[in-house]
Order: sequence, then structure tokens, then C-alpha cells
Amino acid sequence: MLFVASALMVVLAVGHSIFGERFILGPLGRLPEPPRLAGQEFPLATVRFAWHVASGLSITIAAALFAVAVGAGPAAAIATAGWCLAATAVLPFVYSRARHPSWIVLAAAGAFCVLWSFSVG
Repeated sequence: MLFVASALMVVLAVGHSIFGERFILGPLGRLPEPPRLAGQEFPLATVRFAWHVASGLSITIAAALFAVAVGAGPAAAIATAGWCLAATAVLPFVYSRARHPSWIVLAAAGAFCVLWSFSVG
């Protein structure tokens, strides 16, 4: 059952990113004039990375479920989640050019998960 749950989370993540780019983010970026939000230019880069971070978090859940499903212990599942969180930190780092602090939080959370797994494993 955990294999199925893991696969469903991967399908969700891939579909979320592909269809979000195609039907929401892409069209927003092609508008002749950017939408305004509270009198300011619409922060499309922030919406884009936030959209894809949600997909990255789905992959994180999928990877942790998969690790448990194959019989890895809790430390391995947490380490897997940690590496996925750290990888997800790349999205806000790149899209915001390191201006949005969420990349720091994701990277730190990932690092703490990996470090914890080494301390108990």
C-alpha cells in the first residue's frame, strides 16, 4: 500500500508541475502587462517557485513513503526526506535569485533531517 501511496504522490507532483506551468504559470507570464497585486508588479517568480515547491514536497513525501515501504528504517526515511527537502531548496534559490528566505529554511530542515539520521543510524 505504501508503494501505491508513494507512486500517487509522484504522479501528483509531476502533474501539478506540468499542468501548472501549462495552464496557470505560463499564461500569467505571457500577459502583455503583468498583473498588479496591491499596486505592485505581480511577483510571478515567487508564484512559480512556490508552485513547484509544492511539487517538491510531494516528492519528499513519496520518497519517505517509498523508503518505509522497502523496509528502510525510520532513520533512512528521514534522511531521504532530508535530501529531498534540500533539493527542493534549489527552486526558491534559483527563481528568486536567493532573495526569498524559504530556500534557507528548506535547506536547513533538510540538513537537520540528514544529520539526525546519521546520529541515530
